[in-house]
Amino acid sequence: MRLLIKLLLSVTVCCFLLPVQNLEGQTKRSKKLKRPTSRVGIASVDSFVGESFDLYDKVYMYDGYAAAGTPLEDEDLDVLEAALEDVTNLSASAPDILSDLNGVSVLKQSKATLQINRAKKALKYSIKTSKNLLTTKRVQGEDEGQTDQTASNSGDIANTNSDNSNGSNSSSTESNSASTKLPETKKDIKIYSKFDFVPGDKLLFYDDYSNDFIGDFPAKWNTNGSGEVVTVGDSKEKWMQILSGYSTYYIPDVELPEEYTIEFDVLTSGLDKKTSSQARLIIMLSDDKAFSFGSNYASASLPFGQFADFFGIRMKNYIARGGGEINNEIKADIRKAVLNRPHISIAVNKLRFRLWVNEKKYVDIPRLMPPNGAVTTLKFSTITFKDGKERLFIANLKVAEGGVDLRRKLISEGTVSTNGILFDSGSANIQPQSYGIIRQISQVLQQESEMKLNIIGHTDADGPEDANLELSKKRADAVKTALVTIYSISDDRLQTDGKGESVPVGDNKTTDGKAQNRRVEFIKQ
Repeated sequence: MRLLIKLLLSVTVCCFLLPVQNLEGQTKRSKKLKRPTSRVGIASVDSFVGESFDLYDKVYMYDGYAAAGTPLEDEDLDVLEAALEDVTNLSASAPDILSDLNGVSVLKQSKATLQINRAKKALKYSIKTSKNLLTTKRVQGEDEGQTDQTASNSGDIANTNSDNSNGSNSSSTESNSASTKLPETKKDIKIYSKFDFVPGDKLLFYDDYSNDFIGDFPAKWNTNGSGEVVTVGDSKEKWMQILSGYSTYYIPDVELPEEYTIEFDVLTSGLDKKTSSQARLIIMLSDDKAFSFGSNYASASLPFGQFADFFGIRMKNYIARGGGEINNEIKADIRKAVLNRPHISIAVNKLRFRLWVNEKKYVDIPRLMPPNGAVTTLKFSTITFKDGKERLFIANLKVAEGGVDLRRKLISEGTVSTNGILFDSGSANIQPQSYGIIRQISQVLQQESEMKLNIIGHTDADGPEDANLELSKKRADAVKTALVTIYSISDDRLQTDGKGESVPVGDNKTTDGKAQNRRVEFIKQ
């Protein structure tokens, strides 16, 4: 019954189909502000206005419940509390948005100023109303110091290690004991057996921060904010912390072609049921090489709020010369995934954009990207993560040109070499996200029933040469085992070999070169 009442009230409040009666005890509400129906054409302004009214609509809806005498429950108050924090953060960014008007036409400045002022009015209402609702309705005696922890996250990764002995004075990440641990990340290989992402075959960028000092900002990136390389718990693996900010960007040193793939791992700390519903990681593809949206862009923002699946993956684009503007939210409950070190995969094939979280494809938009290769720059940013409590880290960023169908190449050329089959460090354990490639190889073998393959493993030059030779053979055997046991390929159609570090294709003194050398070849016999 309560849900039905709320649904009816939502329709009443949002669509103005019925007037709100002045019932005893209800507060008198102001007339609902009208959301601008057109865009200004300045990306930061349009985003600010849109997000302001998204939050305004939410607060206005809850104000409607209170005005109609419908009691707000604890979960309603939690949502309002998160909204208040979001609104406050967004309101603080207004001066930065105004600075983006410099240099644009007088007409566009005038339109932008009007919309910004309307958005600020919406934010002012949202702040005041949220505070009033929380003050009058919050249950007395609630212990505000207690946080409803989400199992499997907070407490496991609460601390990071930042060694500043090299002279770096870092304040962005607390230095604590190494008693914490990474989350369990082993995933069901059978699930990944249908994973259809295939990474590009020409490596453009790879960074695991292996050449960076703990506490330093990584050398192969740029930012207009701050950040540092850290380790987590007892692990030696390195991560970069991304700090929250509406105008803060993290840009790797890579130029994007027309067709490419992007992969990276995400680690979170401190998320719980009070994490803002607007907490997001934004992946932006832009024609601007500096720290703004640019004239042409496409972006995907991933939600990290844990209270409920209010928000999905938000997809946006802007094309300077018009055509196909997209601003949509795709239903995606990835709350559990973002707590357990998710692997993010993106494939861009000219205009088409696809995105996977772990093994599941959530986004496949045929015409998202601006045309004619306008986009050249990859940017990361986060918003509304609570400073000092909620943290987000990324690692193992890999950008590769291509992402072509390996099946056609293997059939036509008789050979395929890929560094997209990944293994645990120093091990022959195949990482689950590699199964998109192995699946394509299996499809070729199923179609070409007479084809036989030789599978050859290669390593980089780290470690003893004899150990690398043995490891390369084991990795080739592991790929064969996957083809036989998961995809039912006959054992006698596959042979294996390993070359260790003896046939490099990249410079073993660089991170990119090492990544190129860690590869698997498939050669038709």
